Amino acid sequence: MNKPKFKPSALPAWIGSLPLTDHDEAVRLMMAYTPDIPIWIQLPHNPGEGMVAQFAPGMPGLDSSGDKLRVVTTSENFDDELLAFFEEYMAVTDDADTTRNLAESRFSLSEDIAPGFYNFMEVLDGLSQPPVAVKGQVTGPFTFATGLVDEAGRAVFYNEQLRDAAVKLIAMKARWQVARLKKYGVPVILFLDEPALAGYGSSAFISVSRAEIDAALGEVIDAVHAEGGLVGVHVCANSEWSIILESAADIVSFDAYSFFDKFAIYEDQIKPFMARGGILAWGIVPTGDVDAIEKETTDSLYKLWIKSVEKLGAMGLSHDALVEQSLITPSCGTGSLSLDHAEKVIRMNREISERIREGGA
Repeated sequence: MNKPKFKPSALPAWIGSLPLTDHDEAVRLMMAYTPDIPIWIQLPHNPGEGMVAQFAPGMPGLDSSGDKLRVVTTSENFDDELLAFFEEYMAVTDDADTTRNLAESRFSLSEDIAPGFYNFMEVLDGLSQPPVAVKGQVTGPFTFATGLVDEAGRAVFYNEQLRDAAVKLIAMKARWQVARLKKYGVPVILFLDEPALAGYGSSAFISVSRAEIDAALGEVIDAVHAEGGLVGVHVCANSEWSIILESAADIVSFDAYSFFDKFAIYEDQIKPFMARGGILAWGIVPTGDVDAIEKETTDSLYKLWIKSVEKLGAMGLSHDALVEQSLITPSCGTGSLSLDHAEKVIRMNREISERIREGGA
C-alpha cells in the first residue's frame, strides 16, 4: 500500500505518556495541546500500562503470575502454544483481508489492556472535522524483546524462536493500530519506542549484531507500511543513529535538547534521509531533568532550535525544507514527571511549534 503524503511543517506532537491515572483527563489535556496530531495516551501509573506489559498479551508461554512478566518455555504446553501462535500469524497475514483478521486475533489490543486507545477513538469519532494526522505507538521490537525474559531471566531476544515471535507480535499490534485509525481518512503515524537502542554497542548488548536489530526493526516497519501507515522510531537518549536513518522509517525522533550534537555527526545519513522525504521529530523540550524543565522557557528553547537548524543548514539542508519536514516534540514521554512539570513541557512544546510556524514572531 502506498504511504500517505505528510508534511508536518513543525506541528507539535507527543511521545505518548502522562503522569495521570484517569484516561478522560489525559485525553482532554492532549486535545487541548495537540489537536492537530492527537495521540492515544499511555498512563504508566496504572498497572498494566508499562512498556512491556501493555503489549505482551498474546506472546506464547506468557506468565504473569509472579512479580514480573516472563515467558515459560519449560511447560508441557509451550510447544503447542508456540505452534498456535505462528499458525495464527500465518492465518492473519496470508488472507487478503488482513485488517478484518487482525481485529479478531490475539494481535488486537483489548479495551482492558489499552483503555487509552479506545478512549482516544471515542474522541476522534466525535470530532466535527478530522485532524491533520493521528498517532499511535508501540514498544519497539528491540526494547520489547530485551525487556521480556524467560524463566531463567534471559531476554527473549537471545532465543531466535522467541525473538521471532516477539517481533511478529509487535509488528501485528502496530499494524492493528493503523488498521483501526486509518478510518479517519488522515495519515496514521505509528511510533516505535526504542529506548533500549541507546544501549546498542555497550557491554549490556555486546552479543547483539546490527543485522539482528535491522531485521527486527525492518519487519515491524514493513508491517506498518503494508497497512498504509507512517513509521517513526523514537530513542530518548543517544544512539547509533545510522540504524534508524538507514532504515525504512519515515520519522526519526531524537532528544534534540541533550543530544543534538551527537545526532548531527551523522551527516552522511541525515542528508539522504531528508532527501527522500524523511521527517525529524525534534525532542527539543527536556523531560529527563526537572532542573532543566524549570530553567528553560519557550524563548530559550526556540532559540536552541534555531541554532540547531542552522547547524543542519551548514550541511546544505534548506531552512524551509527543515521546517516542512519537522515535528516538534518533548524529548520523551512525561509519565514520570509531576503533573505541573508535565504541563509545562507540553505547553512549551506547543508554543515553540507556534513560534516556528509563525516565522519566529
